[in-house]
Amino acid sequence: MRTAQRIANLPPYLFAEIDRKKEAKLAQGIDVISLGIGDPDMPTPDNIIDAMADAIRVPGNHQYPSYFGAKRYREACAEWMDRRFGVQVDADTEVLALIGSKEGIAHIFLAYVDPGDVTLVPGCGYPVYHTGGILAGGDSWFMPMNEENDFLADFESCPADVLARAKMMFISYPNNPTSAIATPEYFDKAIAFAREHDLLLIHDNAYSEIGFDGYRPPSLLERPGAKDVAIELFSCSKAYNMTGWRIAFAAGNPSVIKSLGTVKSNIDSGAFTAVQDAAIEAMLGPQDITFEMSDLYQRRRDLVMSALSDIGLSARTPKGTIYVWAKVPDGFDSAGFAAKVLEEANVIVAPGNAYGPSGEGYIRISLATPDERLTEAIDRIKNTL
Repeated sequence: MRTAQRIANLPPYLFAEIDRKKEAKLAQGIDVISLGIGDPDMPTPDNIIDAMADAIRVPGNHQYPSYFGAKRYREACAEWMDRRFGVQVDADTEVLALIGSKEGIAHIFLAYVDPGDVTLVPGCGYPVYHTGGILAGGDSWFMPMNEENDFLADFESCPADVLARAKMMFISYPNNPTSAIATPEYFDKAIAFAREHDLLLIHDNAYSEIGFDGYRPPSLLERPGAKDVAIELFSCSKAYNMTGWRIAFAAGNPSVIKSLGTVKSNIDSGAFTAVQDAAIEAMLGPQDITFEMSDLYQRRRDLVMSALSDIGLSARTPKGTIYVWAKVPDGFDSAGFAAKVLEEANVIVAPGNAYGPSGEGYIRISLATPDERLTEAIDRIKNTL
């Protein structure tokens, strides 16, 4: 049987490849430490689990959910936006429940991208910004990112002929994988650029609750005119240690929210209502967890940063996310260094080029690993080098 060409065009999915390599080593009885995937190692808070336990005993929660999210969930999302950022969104028209933000990213292509259309994608970014376009028959143009421009995606360098075919632009700050943060001025330029070129601007704010040294990541929707051209995606995954729960939301421009909801209503049946109730508790209950996790990751960041110079790697000190973005040693490319570390140290790191062309020459180190294992992994890499 012949698959569609769009499947053949897909690159191997980074995290599936990491899992495959890890399982192969484990099958040989080898102790592998994975610093490759950003999956929090700490448990979901008890108050959220308790809310879920109550919610699954409500008979009505076991029926088909709302395609767009329960009204109480959308209202909680709107209240959270107001509390957290001082941003007002209409729960009925400007908020949409998602089965994890990855789902929303993939489905927005089906709402806006026709075959041959272009999406402007960060030169280092979450792979689905690119693969979602492939599945929709669209093309990607990678916005350059480098240390000289503080890893801020350079949309202004996009050629005129590409812009003529462009429909959407993704940005994400704090950024995965580089941990870069954006200034208000950068957001304002992105909004103005999207308005000038009739682009849908999508800000993936998956790491909104993880900041270090007093930094609190902002919302794009705080900026003037943002809702005219943009939506923003928020997730409970990293903020509340709920990666497996698959619950998130989109907020912003009402016509975009409606279009994305139209796609979802024809493809999925919405997020399990009991999970939505648990997410309400996460967002409107005690927020200590977000500060505790930021403190935890900051301590681990400091641990890694202090060790990197000893092993010949350099990195900027992150202000957010759960990653350190490190340059590989001279004489290596990203994939070659990641392979060496896996084969000789039995440590998995993510090669930077898997996140886009601007990622070549870097690796991503995840901080979602217990302190003692993180220390051991760094020691193994040091001994290998």
